[in-house]
Amino acid sequence: MRGTGLRTRALARTAARGATAAAGLLAVATRVTPWPSALAIRAIFDRVAARASSALERHVPAGLVEDVDEAYDISSPDGRLDVFRPERDGPLPAVVWVHGGAFVSGSKGDVANYLRVLAGRGFATVGVDYSIAPGSRYPKPVGQVAAALAHLVDHADRLGIDPTRIVLAGDSAGAQIAAQVALLATDEAYARGVGIALDVPPDALRGVVLFCGAYDFTLARGSTRLGSWLVDTAIWSYLGPQRHDERVTLQGSIPPNLTPAFPPAFVSAGNGDPLLPHTLGLVESLESHGVEHETLLFADDHEPRLGHEYQLDLDTAAGREALDRSVAFIQRVTS
Repeated sequence: MRGTGLRTRALARTAARGATAAAGLLAVATRVTPWPSALAIRAIFDRVAARASSALERHVPAGLVEDVDEAYDISSPDGRLDVFRPERDGPLPAVVWVHGGAFVSGSKGDVANYLRVLAGRGFATVGVDYSIAPGSRYPKPVGQVAAALAHLVDHADRLGIDPTRIVLAGDSAGAQIAAQVALLATDEAYARGVGIALDVPPDALRGVVLFCGAYDFTLARGSTRLGSWLVDTAIWSYLGPQRHDERVTLQGSIPPNLTPAFPPAFVSAGNGDPLLPHTLGLVESLESHGVEHETLLFADDHEPRLGHEYQLDLDTAAGREALDRSVAFIQRVTS
């Protein structure tokens, strides 16, 4: 019995040492690579996105025409898009939506039901897939969305899209990517600096709709606070070693690159969104450059507090207001 007890204690000590070593390796790994933290964020975000998509099913209208998994880049498994539109004669204004997911998660399927709801308001809506980090890094997703736009223009007749009335939209990381593509479309010098050509007439882009975005890479600075840690991990995953290159972080940030040529913008975020400072900074830059814009922001003491991606919950008054306000904006700029 004594021998058995000794062996049990020895095994316990070995297991404890193994667990300690594993924890140490994980701690080291999280300091030298974003992968462990990125995968943790991906798992959480994927579950949240699935719940949000399921809750939207009851709001999806009937009678939509759908072109799902259209290839805009046959060389990439991520080069796919979905198109939803009501059954109507003639081309429709297109809302091209870039999904969120902190650059490390998500897919066009996450926002498909929301885009179906939006299509029910009289638009052709397009969900664009792109390659996520850390496996793919900046500026690849920007180039992919630019390629998707060019594909939509080239195939507009078949897809029921009016190529002269396009609105770029996005949520969270997708809002940043959409805004950067809008910069490419309206600033040739900026596009040359990024190294991505956008083969779409500048006047075809009528506006942008941006929810809860991470617009300023310089705001992520290794804090221990949960929200800051998440943003820091996302941007580290997306930029990789370039996150220490001030030229790259400045290039990828929207506010310092805005010009008066930026398209009309609808911008919104919740009062409880950890990315709210990004939205406020963007709005300040839009104002300073005289860019036409509308905002949907909420008082600091608004209850209930509206967190990140609040707009996707159409079972709340704030979510419905966000939908109605953004629809009115899209109708106005595409009329």
